[in-house]
Amino acid sequence: MAENPMSDEEFAKVRKFIKPFSKLNAVMYRLSNGRIMGKLQGREVMLVSMTGAKSGKQRTIPLMYVPYQQGVIVVGSQGGAPKDPVWVHSIRKNPDVIVQYKSKKMKLRAREADADEKAQVWPVCVEYYREYDDYQKRTDRNIPVFICEPRG
Repeated sequence: MAENPMSDEEFAKVRKFIKPFSKLNAVMYRLSNGRIMGKLQGREVMLVSMTGAKSGKQRTIPLMYVPYQQGVIVVGSQGGAPKDPVWVHSIRKNPDVIVQYKSKKMKLRAREADADEKAQVWPVCVEYYREYDDYQKRTDRNIPVFICEPRG
């Protein structure tokens, strides 16, 4: 059972703030190569561009930067909300992504970590953003984790 779960109503209120903030964050990050809005709570942020599952349009979102091997890890935490972020459906359907970290851009392919692999990489995620543990405790859903590796 989740500790202090977020209700659907609370999530709806938070989402009204997150969506416009994320758009502004992406624009400012891109224009400044991460010098402006490149950190959240003192920790590094990256931009992840992907193709929308339904729209087919390119979408860019800021997420916490979690480097891993030659790529990154992308965590669908959404602050421990009761539902996966919308982008999770997009990355499952269209796994080719472009990640920008500061001025560096990487063409990567995402794959969802299974339970064993998630258990291995979760400590890495928490090392870069300790709140992930709190978010997992806040929700009953299994927060999805994607390993993004260089495209072959």
